Amino acid sequence: MTVRWGLIGASTIARQFMINAIRAQGDGEVVAVMSSSPERANTYAGENGIPRGVSTLADLLSAGVDAVYISTTNELHLEQALAAIEAGKHVLCEKPLALTSADARKMVAAANAAGVVLGTNHHLRNAGAHRAMREAIAAGRIGKPIAARVFHSVYLPESLQGWRISKPEAGGGVVLDITVHDADTLRFVLGDDPVEISAFTQSAGMAGGGLEDGAMCIWRFKSGVMAQSHEGFTTKFAGTGFEVHGSEGSLFATNVMTQKPVGSVLLRTGAGEEELSFDREDLYARSLRQFHAAIRGEGRPSATGEDGVWSLAAAEAALQSAKSGKAVTIDPKLGSAA
Repeated sequence: MTVRWGLIGASTIARQFMINAIRAQGDGEVVAVMSSSPERANTYAGENGIPRGVSTLADLLSAGVDAVYISTTNELHLEQALAAIEAGKHVLCEKPLALTSADARKMVAAANAAGVVLGTNHHLRNAGAHRAMREAIAAGRIGKPIAARVFHSVYLPESLQGWRISKPEAGGGVVLDITVHDADTLRFVLGDDPVEISAFTQSAGMAGGGLEDGAMCIWRFKSGVMAQSHEGFTTKFAGTGFEVHGSEGSLFATNVMTQKPVGSVLLRTGAGEEELSFDREDLYARSLRQFHAAIRGEGRPSATGEDGVWSLAAAEAALQSAKSGKAVTIDPKLGSAA
């Protein structure tokens, strides 16, 4: 069975990663793309070999699609996802799923009721590096996990700045853009859920409109693990990384908070140092492979709708903590609560 995809949003991320990932599946094709601008829709379709460019959601949903990939600005996700779900389409949505975790829960409930697959495009858990870390921790190779650190401050390319640094109403800012990824990656690698967060945010010169372009967070997890994370749009020369420290060893992952299958993972224990091997499969191709399997009834997407609710609830709590100056509880069922 061929899965026919419609793209909701003529986006850079779809062009750079998602179109190729869909076509890399033996059973995937992109049949239509939607942009609110008819001219952009047609130009984008022509440049990327997509049969149809449309300018309304109704036209896209009636274009013979089985599934949609949503990569519009954050404030549009909820309405577009609910319309697609109501039309019986499977939905892979960019993070954050919505502007609030309450709205994200509406999407999950609607997908469950309709019997369609809903996935969150948290690409990082598809990286071989992060799966190697998760497997090492689960196998007890670092003993009992104690603490973690995530370095995920980058320089936002000019081509991606736009609404992310200028439009609060569109869900801009580094917390909804990057902290959600760190929340999901920490959950995935540790196999643990965060319960509390304290955060500071900053405006270091890139973001306007009262938005933050940097954040530092301290997390507490159910098991007692503590974590710290740094997210940013403004650091041109910082590398990315992820460390997990346990009672019997430490993991040092370098250059792994990225969209590409690169980086390295070092395990350090009393026995010495060992570089862990891991697959270098394209992160988005792996995500699509699992999504197609879920459509066939074989397992679940790599990141489910519920995972998207968790990461958004964590980001909400971070923003609330930064505003209040207090630690905030993370509860995906309730949203953030002081």
